[in-house]
Amino acid sequence: MPRKSRNSKHHAGFVSILGRPNAGKSTLLNAMLGTKVAIVASKPQTTRTAIQGVLTQPNAQIVFIDTPGIHKSTNLFNRRMMQQVREAIEERDVLLYLVDASNRIQEDELQAIDLIRKSTTPVFLVLNKIDKLQAKHFLMERIEEYKAIYEFKEYIPISAIKKDGLDDLRRTIVKYLPEGPALFDEDYITDQPERFMAGELVREKILKATQQEVPHSCAVLIEKWEVGEKLTKISATIYVEREGQKAIVIGKGGDLMKRMGTTARRDIEKLLGTKVFLELFVKVKADWREDPQFLNEIDWRAMAGE
Repeated sequence: MPRKSRNSKHHAGFVSILGRPNAGKSTLLNAMLGTKVAIVASKPQTTRTAIQGVLTQPNAQIVFIDTPGIHKSTNLFNRRMMQQVREAIEERDVLLYLVDASNRIQEDELQAIDLIRKSTTPVFLVLNKIDKLQAKHFLMERIEEYKAIYEFKEYIPISAIKKDGLDDLRRTIVKYLPEGPALFDEDYITDQPERFMAGELVREKILKATQQEVPHSCAVLIEKWEVGEKLTKISATIYVEREGQKAIVIGKGGDLMKRMGTTARRDIEKLLGTKVFLELFVKVKADWREDPQFLNEIDWRAMAGE
């Protein structure tokens, strides 16, 4: 619900976080909010949908939109992700283009920057992972390299994982936001339904525990959600595309699935603030990334109305 503010100098607006896969967008969102609303893993395309996170301060409210990494669309699922990225560029007050400052600019980065060239919205270059740089002059070199490609409004070095430079980033964002009342109640944090976030926590454990093609080929769907006085019972199905992937997820004697279930349950209990009984199942659904009906089922918007 909208919340009124009597302070004429209060600022509020929308800020999209953009960038290539593994730039650290979800880590930045969580760090800015001071709480976990987006899963994090060292795998490309960990974030598959636009995630809203709201930071409320005495003088401002920043509505962040975390987005999937900018990549080439090879199937229906990828095309849907890229459509969310394009939508996140439109009608925003600030765009944060996040890059890994420890890497030199690659061709894929140039193609990604082309997406924002036509935007009239102020775009900040946020140089993440500066904790990996061995010397300060590397940072200055990187900034000059990006300046030669596109003239960003601001150049802000940070380390999202170390939380360095975040105060400067917040202050600079607020300067560009329009004056106005807060857009949401001060205790509002995210638009993600709890059952979607629970499913994402399960998927996070799969991403961290498996290698090769499994991370891209898995999806998690919450099948049952029963809330009791002292216990919430949850059943989740992990979908993969091939029998071999199913065997990997289950592990020898079911050991890997058990470990992933235990760690996911603990995180879900922190999320919900209650005891959780979590059941996990694995099913094969060939080519689910090209199935429009299934993609609609795993979309968090479908869960929001339940």
